Amino acid sequence: MNSFASAGPVRHLVIGVSVYLEPFLLSVTAAALTAGGVAWVAGAGAVADLLWGLGTVFAVVPAAGWVVAALRRGRAGVDLIAVLALGGTLAVREYLAGALIALMLATGRTLEAAAQRRASHDVRALVERVPRTARRHADVGVRVVPLAEVEVGDLLVVGPGEVVPVDGYVQSALAVLDESVLTGESLQVERAKDEAVRSGVVNAGGAFDLRATATEQDSTYAEIVRLARQAGAESAPVVRLADRYAAWFLLLSLVVAGLAWLLSGSAVRAVAVLVVATPCPLLLAAPVAIVSGLSRASRLGVVVRGGGALENLGRARTLLLDKTGTLTGGRPRVLDVAAAPGWRPAQVLCLGAALDQYSPHVLAHAIVDAARERGLALPVVTDVTEEPGWGASGTVDGQRASIGRIDTGCVVPSWARAVDNRALLDGAAVAWLTVAGHLVGAVLLRDPIRFDAPRTLRHLRRAGIERILMLTGDRAEPAHEVAAVLGLDGVRAELSPADKVAAVRAERERAVTVMVGDGVNDAPALAVADIGVAMGARGSTASSEAADIVLTTDRVDRLADAVVIAGRARRIAVQSALGGMLMSLAAMAAAAVGLLPPAAGALLQEGIDVVVILNALRALRVERAMRPALTPAAEVLIRRFAAEHDDLRDVVEAVRAAADRLSDSSGPQALEAVEETYRLLTERLLPHEYAEEHQLYPALAPTLGGSEATATMSRAHTEIERLSRRVATHLRLAHARGGLDADQLDDLRSCLYGLHAVLRLHFSQEEENYFALAP
Repeated sequence: MNSFASAGPVRHLVIGVSVYLEPFLLSVTAAALTAGGVAWVAGAGAVADLLWGLGTVFAVVPAAGWVVAALRRGRAGVDLIAVLALGGTLAVREYLAGALIALMLATGRTLEAAAQRRASHDVRALVERVPRTARRHADVGVRVVPLAEVEVGDLLVVGPGEVVPVDGYVQSALAVLDESVLTGESLQVERAKDEAVRSGVVNAGGAFDLRATATEQDSTYAEIVRLARQAGAESAPVVRLADRYAAWFLLLSLVVAGLAWLLSGSAVRAVAVLVVATPCPLLLAAPVAIVSGLSRASRLGVVVRGGGALENLGRARTLLLDKTGTLTGGRPRVLDVAAAPGWRPAQVLCLGAALDQYSPHVLAHAIVDAARERGLALPVVTDVTEEPGWGASGTVDGQRASIGRIDTGCVVPSWARAVDNRALLDGAAVAWLTVAGHLVGAVLLRDPIRFDAPRTLRHLRRAGIERILMLTGDRAEPAHEVAAVLGLDGVRAELSPADKVAAVRAERERAVTVMVGDGVNDAPALAVADIGVAMGARGSTASSEAADIVLTTDRVDRLADAVVIAGRARRIAVQSALGGMLMSLAAMAAAAVGLLPPAAGALLQEGIDVVVILNALRALRVERAMRPALTPAAEVLIRRFAAEHDDLRDVVEAVRAAADRLSDSSGPQALEAVEETYRLLTERLLPHEYAEEHQLYPALAPTLGGSEATATMSRAHTEIERLSRRVATHLRLAHARGGLDADQLDDLRSCLYGLHAVLRLHFSQEEENYFALAP
């Protein structure tokens, strides 16, 4: 740690010199050229030559330093041609040409510095989070000791909210942990006695005892810090785009200049060739295009830390994604609410939220948020208590109620077993609600897939990404479900940070690789990837500092925008550079036969520069195909209907609950549930669908290319209405016959389950295809 800290001042000094040298050089060369021009107009030719010569000399010194530095790295870049041209103009006393070249060199270096200055892969956030002490059991009680003194076998105490200092086994009955630092998974986990716990995770429950199985240096979190350092250290500087073309251009320029001198016997011709061979299209066009791309990306909330990162992103072919916080929202949300016979889902959610409103638990926050989104009025709860790992309890209307875990050894009713089965299939957590000791409902919670994730992945494939994989520390079942929904090329689950680093390195051997993540556990993988992308809006500081690109908005679709921008900027940079070099080759030929003197060649080179710069500036323009443009009215409608979707979740849940009730019984209570569901359909859901059909879809048609784009979604509206009418017919028959007949049950159940499936799919499609368009 000390070596890392001591290196800071030196690194900052080097960065500071780099920041100010190029702008200072640009100012001096521009002033020398301008002052010389004024003197020449005033008739003071000698003074003009002196000023231009000084500007040339001022540029030669740093340029020579850049050449030496490049040669030490084994590269002969574009700066070598510039130094030869500057030296040649001084040798043959073509001072105006030298001043022009000096200005072009300074301009190119300034633009390049702005485009390619990259932030260091800092791991300070990781280091700052490492515990310095631990509380160890001793004969005289509990003592605080330096973490370095902890040995294998020591019995430690981990208090609420503390970071687990070393790897070990739980020695208390239960430990409730937030393992998101290591796995990225937002849901808290419970570790029973003798289960293993890794260092770096946070105690989200009450204090527990921990038997150390590793020392500080051998524990998991220390390994994460080491990995991040090693990954940052091995990240080689990106070769300038200009230098990739400069090798052959340098050789060709020297050959042509040498032949011109040899055949004509005039050193001026050789200098003229070098002047027009000065690779200003390389020095200027590529950085201008890259800087333009950086500017365009920043307007969309994508911070790219240097032109090298943008260049690499334009060449990327493999994308690796973390799950939690990247493909999913990063926090649990209510998936469904189940109710016992005689209870309604809204009652269960309302009472559960009332009990949980004072709890700091992440699942409690999700339940309270869901109740507030649906406008539920929470009842008054007294005597609220919370037992870590089990949940909250309180008194409501004179009855004791609780929400959280239940004893798995208890006998549960059939509806509760169905909830357990669904939680297993959906990879969801369950918060059980009990009143007076009886189970009355359950809230299922899951970290949902981001609305914009499917659309983003399609755009990424169109932008040139050929292989998309998920790397996650989460369990295999939910990871594979997310991968299947999104159509990923592969998934690797239950990975440690070291496993992620190994996976990234393996993919880098095949193609230029992008890694996207948002947690501290992702920092080493982000640093070792060709391009690391951090979800910076809610991600950790460590992941943002280890990344080359930071998404400042909580929208993963900005990554697709960044890839499109990077690819376009790189294509334009290459076009400008190659086009400029072709024009320079033609000018070199003219200079070699004596048609272009050095000064005229420098002016012609300026014209070529203007052409390539104007072409490079095209990278600032927005590609129309990148993102459909919404009208203000359409954006307002999208926000309105997106909010209505949240409000209608309970209606969708009621449809399924009514179908489940019919599976248990066909009596009056089941019929009452179906009637209540139909009332919700007619009063709330069908008006929403009608308004979408006649307001939202017409407003989106121009953006999406016509009404045909929404035709399949309109067909879903028709199906929803058809199934609702079928339910109404069954209810009329039931009323006429005094109840539901046996011959109605199968069809009515099918209608309700079918309606539930259509609604869930329809909502998901609208959120993915339409609602994700709004910023």
